[in-house]
Amino acid sequence: MPLPAEPIHKPDPVRQRAAPPPSPPPPTPPVADAVPAGDYSTNLPVAYKKRSWKWLSWAIAGCILLFVLAVAWLALTAPLSKSLQPPAPPSITLLSAEGTPIARRGAVIADPVDAALLPDHVRNAFVAIEDRRFYGHMGVDPRGILRALIHNIRSDRGSQGGSTITQQLAKNAFLTQDRTITRKLREVMIAFWLEAWLSKEEILSRYLSNVYFGDNVYGLRAAAQHYFSTEPEDLTISQATLLAGLVQAPSRLAPTGNLKGARERQKLVIASMVSAGLLDADEAKRVRPGVLKLSKTKELPNGTYFADWVLPQARDRAGGVATEQTVRTTLETRIQQAAERAVKSAGLRQSQIALVAMRPDGRVVAMVGGRNYRESPFNRATQARRQPGSTFKLFVYLAALRSGMTPDTMVDDEPVTIGDWTPQNSDGRYAGRITLRQAFAKSSNVVSARLTAQIGVGNVIRAARDLGISTPISNEASIALGTSTTSLLELTAAYAAVANGSYPVRPSGLNNDESADDWLAQRLGGAARFGGGNLEDIRSMLASVVQSGTGRSAQLPIQAFGKTGTTQDNRDALFIGYAGDLVAGVWLGNDDNSSNAGLSGGGIPARVWRDFMVRALDLRLPPPEPIEEPIANDVTLDDVLNGVGAFIDGSEIETDLVDPRDRPRDERFPEDEAPPPRRLERFEEW
Repeated sequence: MPLPAEPIHKPDPVRQRAAPPPSPPPPTPPVADAVPAGDYSTNLPVAYKKRSWKWLSWAIAGCILLFVLAVAWLALTAPLSKSLQPPAPPSITLLSAEGTPIARRGAVIADPVDAALLPDHVRNAFVAIEDRRFYGHMGVDPRGILRALIHNIRSDRGSQGGSTITQQLAKNAFLTQDRTITRKLREVMIAFWLEAWLSKEEILSRYLSNVYFGDNVYGLRAAAQHYFSTEPEDLTISQATLLAGLVQAPSRLAPTGNLKGARERQKLVIASMVSAGLLDADEAKRVRPGVLKLSKTKELPNGTYFADWVLPQARDRAGGVATEQTVRTTLETRIQQAAERAVKSAGLRQSQIALVAMRPDGRVVAMVGGRNYRESPFNRATQARRQPGSTFKLFVYLAALRSGMTPDTMVDDEPVTIGDWTPQNSDGRYAGRITLRQAFAKSSNVVSARLTAQIGVGNVIRAARDLGISTPISNEASIALGTSTTSLLELTAAYAAVANGSYPVRPSGLNNDESADDWLAQRLGGAARFGGGNLEDIRSMLASVVQSGTGRSAQLPIQAFGKTGTTQDNRDALFIGYAGDLVAGVWLGNDDNSSNAGLSGGGIPARVWRDFMVRALDLRLPPPEPIEEPIANDVTLDDVLNGVGAFIDGSEIETDLVDPRDRPRDERFPEDEAPPPRRLERFEEW
């Protein structure tokens, strides 16, 4: 029902004048519409609470927090020091044992540049073509982005980029090359970050120090040295504009492969400098096309047999590197040169050859994996698996010595049949009853087969495993003749165990300081010593091979130890041995496993091994023994005549002796008064 009306009072003018003026009434709260509640409604005013501004303070606090988090994220993921590191793939330079660079893998990197020390025309060339408003923006250039967008919409002659030098530095140093919105936003954030903390000259210096110039060259200094054999501080306008033009497409415009394209791009750089007011038009006309002057320094080979083998180990040592790192190896330059010369002196035509040399402790000091790396980078010293032939007999005879035999134990060098297998000596000769030393020196196949059957195949395999052979070995007696395959490197390391006096010897291509074998690995796989007198016995038998056996072609002025090996049908020939402090193995054969008539381990491989050892150990071969001429000849003419007469009397030869005085006068000796002595004139028949 309606509320009662308020009473109406007439104003009293007297009281109004006497009373003080009333205070202003409080503000009337807004009146809301009546809210129905069933059949009841009211027109009473509804008062709202006072509006709160706390949400605004929370929003500001959130923005501050996000800003702090963004700064922290940039500090962790984009440290300013990283902008000095070239974004090149891991670059590893391999050093010899003496510290001389021998091979390089990865990018060519040089020292950073300081833009403040560069000539004006060098800085201006890059700024004009890459970011004309570099000194006026704060990391991002909206005008450049708009210009590039309009150009890309209107033109179909290729797209333009709107990235500034700061953005390119952010992308190169911190980000990937993915073309995504997320990556672009991160690029912009890092660009602002770099502009806030670095000066323009510092940004330009870092950009020029890691930008790519083609030919696997990163940084302005490396590019100046590579293309012009000079330093960036000495670049001419012609050289600077040519280099500045490479940045857009370095792989395609590298002047070593596309000089014409690089010079066309150079013209565009010069025109941009003139348009930006960074180069006078008259001076621009005098700029000549860039002329290359490639560095005369000897380029390190990117591929050698040894480098290919040791690189995985070197990368493990280097870890996750993003800049150039050097790793010292065990290769000794002088010995490597001796190996290469010995291989070249072999005079091979069709067959391939491999040579590996190491110290007794396994440090590989030389490696040749074939006749020519450029023609065939396949490493026959480490990758090829070939039959070792009679060089495998080292393990057979070591197992025999372990069983209680001695080098003087008598064995039978006679034909034998073991199951369905009848081995034969390669020369078809059998010496009968001989000593173990003699059998090893002459490389008797039947004796090796008899020993394997007698002492057991398992013991022979165990001896091979102990000395480091890891490849599969057949569980049959024929392994006595080296029918199971292995690598030359592994086989040479087995012989190094004999030279070292302990086993196994693990081949290594890295210096001890760079070795991956830490203290725990060394304790888990410690070396073992040869038992009893086995070491001296096996060494004496190896020496007998060179002194009087199949390896006589490998004899040196110093004591040498070794073993020859020849596989079936002369497919492979080997000689492995040691002298002094050097162990070496030589393999010869064909890649297609075809036979080589007349090839044997005691032939070319033994001679190559000897040639290498003479060079590597710096030996002096003794001169050949002179042929002594007789001082006096005690044989008289009568002795000769009597000897001839005795020979004739004992044969059925009929002779007729003629006295010179019975000759016609015209056939006599005109100058002699007396006739010559009686001598044998002629034989009627012989």
